[in-house]
Amino acid sequence: MTTTSPPIVQMRGIVKRFPGALANAGVDFDLLPGEIHALLGENGAGKTTLMNILYGLYMPDEGELRLYGQPVAFSSARDAIAHGLGMVHQHFMLVQTLTVSDNIILGQRSPRSPLLEDTKKVHQRLHALSERYGLAIDPAAELWKLSVGEQQRVEILKALYRGADILILDEPTAVLAPQEVDELLEILHRLTEEGKSIVFISHKLDEVLKTSDRITVLRDGKVVATVKPADVDKQMLARMMVGRDVLLTVAKGVAKPAEPRLRVIDLWANSDRNLPALRGINLEVRSGEILGIAGVAGNGQSELEEVIAGLRRETSGRVQICGQEATHSTPRQIGQMGLAHIPSDRYRMGLLPDFTVAENMFLQRIGDPPFTRRGFLNWNMIRSKAQELISAYNVRGATGDTTAGSLSGGNAQKMILARELTRNPKVLLAAQPTRGLDVSAVAYVHEQLVKQRDGGVAILLISTELDEILALSDRIAVLYEGEVVGVIDAANADINEIGLLMAGSKHMEHSEATA
Repeated sequence: MTTTSPPIVQMRGIVKRFPGALANAGVDFDLLPGEIHALLGENGAGKTTLMNILYGLYMPDEGELRLYGQPVAFSSARDAIAHGLGMVHQHFMLVQTLTVSDNIILGQRSPRSPLLEDTKKVHQRLHALSERYGLAIDPAAELWKLSVGEQQRVEILKALYRGADILILDEPTAVLAPQEVDELLEILHRLTEEGKSIVFISHKLDEVLKTSDRITVLRDGKVVATVKPADVDKQMLARMMVGRDVLLTVAKGVAKPAEPRLRVIDLWANSDRNLPALRGINLEVRSGEILGIAGVAGNGQSELEEVIAGLRRETSGRVQICGQEATHSTPRQIGQMGLAHIPSDRYRMGLLPDFTVAENMFLQRIGDPPFTRRGFLNWNMIRSKAQELISAYNVRGATGDTTAGSLSGGNAQKMILARELTRNPKVLLAAQPTRGLDVSAVAYVHEQLVKQRDGGVAILLISTELDEILALSDRIAVLYEGEVVGVIDAANADINEIGLLMAGSKHMEHSEATA
């Protein structure tokens, strides 16, 4: 980072209003040449809105944007790209059925450009960029065959191919496994060594402190402070984000497990590629305990979640919920047996983005009194109860009539949490429950999970965040290549041992999984 050079990006007095919300309230932000500038804040603090303005997706209501000292006004993302900006969104903008190279050149053709690109030249250039920055991406690979981390590198490669010198990364580590995070951070430092400048939007305080050159904290659409990592710690950053002290550790007492409520018996299932993803899984979760599933992403976690929730068919084996056979049952039938599901992909499995918050909260209970009366929906009751849950779970910036798709990631997760927990479940399947959440929302979700455990709910926690697994679990089962390779009492857990199990370099006797 060249601290003596003038900023390449200057945002001054940026104001952006939405109906009923002030997203940015006079924000000043600078980006220096060759720096990683982290943008921190709670969900809904205005981080993504500010960067969407920089990238030309929104026009500011007030304020000025300067690039290399010159005033600019982008009317579209195409304008921003032409000026050397690239943005990797939290939810990737890629087409799964196309190859890497097709995704990268998609949308770049103009009426004056050739209809067909020279594939050989495109591949040569992509190979050169990939090697230069350590991205390790094959341009001919089909996108659906790539891991989440590889798809993210495709997004970065796409921005570089289009000539980006300024990269905006929105929650780039939210869906990555720990080793993929390390690989990404190494790539980012290589990019800045080559002269690129990076805005790094994140909620993960450890990564921000480890990676960034400067940190700007937003709260309620305003800048709280811009600091250097050496001058702050996690607790100070959390206080800046939230405006109060935040408990960064999980407070929980000793578990008091009782009867088994969820049994997975010799479960086998295939992946979307019709290859074995689960290989004879045996698990048991008891009332009043949290069983954590640890493992590197892609080792069967998604398939296990989907089979238990009734969203994927097993090839053999059984699932029992509260003593009832759940195998071959529909998600609705499984819910009636007592299972609540916090899904790993909140937008694909957890909500209907075009429906309102009230509709999303009670969609599963349509037909049940008091939400339906004499065959007609009782909208007054639905909206009233929705508003109670919005207040109780602090779903910020929402009313019952707000469309769910307009909520920030953290507030969408709170909405799903409110819906699932108020069904008084016997078993809770919580998959990646804090993915993409800020420090305050993470603490809130953890508190709710522990509260459910202490109330006698059996919780199966699936998370690629090892710190989360260690903090919340009473027992930990490690998945590797679709098998349970070890089950450990969390009180005696050794992080190195778990790491070896996750890497497949050590196997334990795991008969205690059903003990």
